[in-house]
Amino acid sequence: MQTDYQIIIVGGGLAGGCLAIALKQAGLNIAVIEAASREQRAGSGAGDRALALAAGTVKMLERLGIWQGVAIQATAIKNIHISDQGHFGKTRLSAEREGVKALGFVISARDIEGHVAQLLDQYQIDQICPARVVGLASGGDLAHLSIKSNDEAKNLSAQLIIGADGGQSSVRKSLEIKQKVVEYGQTAIVTTVKTEKHHQNIAYERFTSSGPLALLPMGSSFAVVWTRAHEQAELLLGLSEADFVGQLQDCFGYRLGRFTLQAPRRAFPLTLVRAERMIDERVVMIGNAVHQLHPVAGQGFNLGLRDVVQLAEMIIEQHQAGSDVGDASVLNHYAQARQQDHDQVVNFTNSVVRIFSNQWGAVAAARNVGLALLDQLPFAKTQVARHAMGLGGRMPRLGK
Repeated sequence: MQTDYQIIIVGGGLAGGCLAIALKQAGLNIAVIEAASREQRAGSGAGDRALALAAGTVKMLERLGIWQGVAIQATAIKNIHISDQGHFGKTRLSAEREGVKALGFVISARDIEGHVAQLLDQYQIDQICPARVVGLASGGDLAHLSIKSNDEAKNLSAQLIIGADGGQSSVRKSLEIKQKVVEYGQTAIVTTVKTEKHHQNIAYERFTSSGPLALLPMGSSFAVVWTRAHEQAELLLGLSEADFVGQLQDCFGYRLGRFTLQAPRRAFPLTLVRAERMIDERVVMIGNAVHQLHPVAGQGFNLGLRDVVQLAEMIIEQHQAGSDVGDASVLNHYAQARQQDHDQVVNFTNSVVRIFSNQWGAVAAARNVGLALLDQLPFAKTQVARHAMGLGGRMPRLGK
């Protein structure tokens, strides 16, 4: 049977779109399958969410030729202020002190997703949309994908199928790959507020007994990610706008003056979800199809883009050598290479949530002493800053 494509990417969101752009630039024959129509994605409330991009992530997007088209819409994070509500400890990170222009950037998902969609069109990448996966099988030299698009059934084949279709991945479900789920018992409330004082490019992370509160500078406002226990979040969502803002103000304080709500409140239950494996025969999964994290420290998209870049590097190297891009040795190598990064990020976010949610006196005292000491130790602060910037590991070769 003739191969329709070398690679089929299921999922046309950020992870799938960025990967498609990288692979198309290398001359691979690819297709992108996306369940939602372009109009549905453009009108989705999920587009309003703020993405915190580490400096390392921005470097990757630059090398993919994506950042250049959205940089003007992003807001630089030049300082990060970390505090523990009701305690003395705090730490401040500074881009100037680290000798960089910014520790990271904040951009709306809609802005970067829209630009990625334009580039997919510009590169004339085959896009089948809307379409849903109804079957997947692999064996021998090819993987086979059955889809339904506009009530028409289609059968496609490729050397490699990539699942980049998010937390409810149809690829993962088709392969019956189980997930390990940890319930945090928390809900993230997401919105946008205007403050009386300008943000001055400072991002705030305030830890409270019920979960972290993050204020991320975005445009002339702040994107808010407020984590609360489920019951507390339900009560907050039921309040009037004025009462909600009052509760938020009580939690954060008045260092920025009074808050004004600028966007609807949206709620997302928080869980840690990891697929039990990320590869199968001629199939690999990336991004949220493999891992969904607690939003503390904003690591989700940054981790997913590292999946994209490392997989793209391995596929392109295999393609340039004239070898099979879906070969089991490539997929095994990818899974082994990504496992350590996944484990480190998951362990880090889990530890932060656990340590800063513990209100036992000895633990609270220890973490506040730690924050205060960190603020006075330049070398340690630099290590934390490099971790926040995503510059602790190997940078990609893509695009050089």
